[in-house]
Amino acid sequence: MKILETEGWEDYELLDSGNGHRLERYGQFVLSRPDPQAIWLPCLPSADWNSANAKFLNDKWQTSSRFPKSWNISYHSLTFKLFLTSFKHTGLFPEQHLHWDWITSRISNASEKQPHILNLFGYTGAASLAAVKAGARVTHVDASRSAIAWAKENQALCGFSDTSIRWIVDDALTFVSREIRRGVRYDGIIMDPPVYGHGPNKEIWDFSRSFPKLLSACKEVLSPAPLFVIANAYAISSSAIMLGNLFEDQFNSLGGKVEYGELAIEEKSRKRLLSTGIFAKWHV
Repeated sequence: MKILETEGWEDYELLDSGNGHRLERYGQFVLSRPDPQAIWLPCLPSADWNSANAKFLNDKWQTSSRFPKSWNISYHSLTFKLFLTSFKHTGLFPEQHLHWDWITSRISNASEKQPHILNLFGYTGAASLAAVKAGARVTHVDASRSAIAWAKENQALCGFSDTSIRWIVDDALTFVSREIRRGVRYDGIIMDPPVYGHGPNKEIWDFSRSFPKLLSACKEVLSPAPLFVIANAYAISSSAIMLGNLFEDQFNSLGGKVEYGELAIEEKSRKRLLSTGIFAKWHV
């Protein structure tokens, strides 16, 4: 099992964490928001926390009147729009740049000129954009129309053509099952499934019951010479070993290698690690 550690990047830093919160810098703005894992003591003085530009308290964001409705940050040549959502997030999970880098590397080193990548639960499109940047064509699936609209804004900010990504509003398992029947195949698959959710037609998603079915279906839509499958899971009450076992069940017969572990951000203040989720990946 691996721990993938990030120190952040130019437009993002984890400044501190503790007392059930994390203090982060997104571009020019510092945000304080809840994190139930951070039950230890913070390192920075209260003044640093109190001076945050935005604080998520009592289930809502508190900001000054001059705080913008949205703002942009960049990672290398990718640009993302951020927004303070009602569920405490910003529309981007910066620690996943480690996954974006890995996906970019697998695609860039592929023998096929333009591999076809499927991104399920694609949210606001960061992984899809990283794949396009590396030279892939992408099918991006999410059950939320608003998330896909946001992802299209990010696509425009990055300057990618309208034809570089095929956008699909659908339930992930329903879509993959349909692709099996159509005979469509993909060279790589990216997944970031939630714990619970529902599709646009009220399909029920329950990770413990639905994910094994989805993983099995994903194996059937892989091309004859696939590059990778990667899954990231956030707020799942299971260890990365669970993901690793599932991946080995499905992909060991293809050869290659299965890796799994945790994704973590290193604090700037004390260099402690804050775990942000678990992952598993299969690759040739």
